[in-house]
Amino acid sequence: MPTKATSASTTAATKAATTAATTAATFGLVIPETSPRRIGVVESDKRNKTRKVVIAYSGKHPKYGKYMRKRTVLQVHDEANESHLGDRVEVAECRPISKTKSWVLVRVVERAPAGVGVQLKDGV
Repeated sequence: MPTKATSASTTAATKAATTAATTAATFGLVIPETSPRRIGVVESDKRNKTRKVVIAYSGKHPKYGKYMRKRTVLQVHDEANESHLGDRVEVAECRPISKTKSWVLVRVVERAPAGVGVQLKDGV
């Protein structure tokens, strides 16, 4: 039978683990501090609560050795629709939300300058 000191330390450890985890805005997702996080740029904000985030990097070609530009495209859940086209955002991996979404927006690191993403009718 556990003593009161053991159960008190277990309760303290549980509270510490709970406060160490980040909770996404009303969606009920708990994102542990150890979950993978990436920083990318919002490429599309046309859908409600979903953003397309691109993470650009360069990698060496296996045969020729030339450094090539590569990118990873993530579908990210944005509960409050707080990010917009061109924003630099931090995303974290979470449980699957839908068929393609298993990342959630943590914070907006840097806002895009005003006028980015605004297109005129003629495309000029």
